[in-house]
Amino acid sequence: MFNFSANHLVLLSRTEYPSCAVFLLRDLDTQRVYRVHDFTKTQLIRPDVAYCVAGKVNSADKLYLVIESVRPDTRHGGSSTVPVPADGAGGRLIG
Repeated sequence: MFNFSANHLVLLSRTEYPSCAVFLLRDLDTQRVYRVHDFTKTQLIRPDVAYCVAGKVNSADKLYLVIESVRPDTRHGGSSTVPVPADGAGGRLIG
């Protein structure tokens, strides 16, 4: 087994299986997509929040990235992936 860790990951999807939950996470810096397994089915990963994920690479018969810990990524300014308008305007559109 090997350790892995990645920062600045956002949720693309979550799929529930009988034995685990599988998250697809995209690295906002490299644009790589990771398939990460949660065999405890206890991790709560919300969309539009960047996370730091750590775990193990299980290489018994298939290669799995297995989550050990998840925490919000506070090193990158703002955790939202919603783009900010170039002119700095915010708010909502009412229409």
